[in-house]
Parts: sequence; C-alpha cells; structure tokens
Amino acid sequence: MPSPEISLTTRRLQMVEHQLRARGIRDERVLQAMARVPRHHFLAEALWNQAYEDHPLPLAEEQTISQPYIVAMMLQALALSASDRVLEIGTGSGYQTALLAELSAFVYSMERHPRLAHDAEEKLAQLNYTNVKVFVGDGNRGLPEYAPFDAIIVSAAAPRVPPALFAQMREAGRMVIPIGPPEIQELQLITKQEAGPVIRVLEGCRFVPLISSN
Repeated sequence: MPSPEISLTTRRLQMVEHQLRARGIRDERVLQAMARVPRHHFLAEALWNQAYEDHPLPLAEEQTISQPYIVAMMLQALALSASDRVLEIGTGSGYQTALLAELSAFVYSMERHPRLAHDAEEKLAQLNYTNVKVFVGDGNRGLPEYAPFDAIIVSAAAPRVPPALFAQMREAGRMVIPIGPPEIQELQLITKQEAGPVIRVLEGCRFVPLISSN
C-alpha cells in the first residue's frame, strides 16, 4: 500500500494536469511550482484528503485558502521572473507565499492576524524557504520601507485599489487584486504606466474583504 505522502503527491500532480493545465493555465513555471509545493502541508491534517481538490478550504480566524485554479491564474497573470521582488497582501496559510518564493527572488508577505502569520512563518521555515519575510500589519498600507516592488498580489477584496499599494509598485510593475463588494467581485490585473494604471479584468471571483486598521 502506498504511503499517504506518496498518495498526496500523486493527487497533487493530478491537480496540476486536470484542474490547471486542462483549464488553460499555460505558464510552465507556475505549473511546476504548484507540482512541487505540498498544499496539504499548509492545512490542518483533517483536511489533507481535500488538499488537492479545486475549492477553498477553511483556515483559522475565519479565513480561507483559495482554490488552486484561482491561485494559479493570479500567479500566471503576474508573469513573475526569478529576479522579481514581490509584496503579498494576505499571507493566510502561507501556501501562496511558498509558490511566490519558488517563482521570484524575494517575497515580503503581510498578514493582519498574528496567529496566521506565525503559523505560516513556521511552515515556510520547515520547507526551507529562506527568501520570504512575513510581517503582521495592515495590508492597505503595504511596506513602503521595502518599495518599490516588481509585483503585488492581494488575496482579499478591496472596493478600489489601495493608493498606498499602487504607489509602491515600480514603473511597469504588476498587481493582481480582487475589486468589489463582498457579493460580487472581479479579479483585476493592474499594470503601472507613466500615464496611469492599465486595468485588465481577469474574471469574477469571491474573496474575504481587505480590512483596514483605520
């Protein structure tokens, strides 16, 4: 009988082929990263049997880990290179953080819940990700002391693009963010140009709200 870990690895590879590649994810770096990173490691053990299914799963603090397809689509839209510096808003479980660490040079990740930030930091360290730093704070404010960023990824919905985050993008930088009220949102790719933001709508989505400490 195969070990549970081997079975989970098989299911992870099947996820990549059947849920991602078959649905139009074409960025091979993203697909390879999602084949490597063990999503189950970032979940409670009771949820491991669902780790590679294509739906969100619950975390502590009434948060969720996004479905694999949405994560892959956001990462593909960012078109990350190995030299990019990335700001992540919403560390959550740390799963997407690990994927970003696979795809970029350094990841600065912000989480407003100290418990989630601590747990994610521990899991990332266990998996030997050394190009990540997790901060506890208000994601609307970003991390101006580490700006500018080549890419920003936001895993919570805002009514509009937070001005501080847009200011922290470098010229030609990219941001993926869900925009809209809790009932209906759209995932947007925003590119920073000299004349202002260029916005492309990716698809409809539903995320937890981006909450400010103000």
